Amino acid sequence: MAEEFHEEVVEEQPSNPGADVEMAEGDEAEASAPGNGGEELPFAGGDDVEQRVQFISYLTSPVVTLVVGEGESETILTAHQALLTQSPFFSDACAAFTDDGSPRQIDLPSEELDAVGCFLEFLYTGDYFPKKLPGQRLLEQDPSIPAVDETGEQLLKHARVYTLAEKFGIEKLRSLASSKIHCVNSTAKGEITYARYIYQYTSKDDTTVRAPVANFWATRSHTLRAEAEEEFRNLCLEFPQFGYDVLTRVLDEKLKRERNDKLHPAQGSARKRPRHGNA
Repeated sequence: MAEEFHEEVVEEQPSNPGADVEMAEGDEAEASAPGNGGEELPFAGGDDVEQRVQFISYLTSPVVTLVVGEGESETILTAHQALLTQSPFFSDACAAFTDDGSPRQIDLPSEELDAVGCFLEFLYTGDYFPKKLPGQRLLEQDPSIPAVDETGEQLLKHARVYTLAEKFGIEKLRSLASSKIHCVNSTAKGEITYARYIYQYTSKDDTTVRAPVANFWATRSHTLRAEAEEEFRNLCLEFPQFGYDVLTRVLDEKLKRERNDKLHPAQGSARKRPRHGNA
């Protein structure tokens, strides 16, 4: 997205590369003419070169009104059409607009305001808050955001952006949101809230976010159940696929250990006969 706005840098040629060589006017014209042994100038077939779209052209495109939510939570946002149409969803919606002066409005009654805000921030800047710290698995600090996600709200923020990006067809935003999910430090109850959202609003085949959730609980359920045992049980009953995914990974890991033990048997037996005292 944002990287599309960078100009391609073309190395400049020296202003006088052949200072020691003089060429007559006629020779110069003959050498430079195509087909006379002279090289064609770079971009000679300039019609085939794709022109870079200047960012200002996005800002001079028509403004579209977005009505997010409904009832008391309804909020009106605006965005430039040329940026919105990078999304197949909005491209189809904007195709119905006419130039007769009628309103350019798109209703998003079921969308969450913060997620739509993150989507628009990404369209204009190529990222959304909080940003990832370069070379680290951390997000930038904000005093208003707790260091530990007790409720799962931080996880839900990125999960909602993920599902919205999937709906709007913006793969780069989808991947970015997925990567930020793994930067959030949460509690067992926060992870339960997040897992419930993922299993409710993503497809069964979406292993990008579902697989990490199942793996997380398969490897930590024995320690985290004490913190949220009731919530964990309710989640398994509410979404049987979640319980099945976790159980499958637990059994797969057990099978892997058993195979590893057969290939690399331990020296001596780890089990000892229980000692009985003499009466």
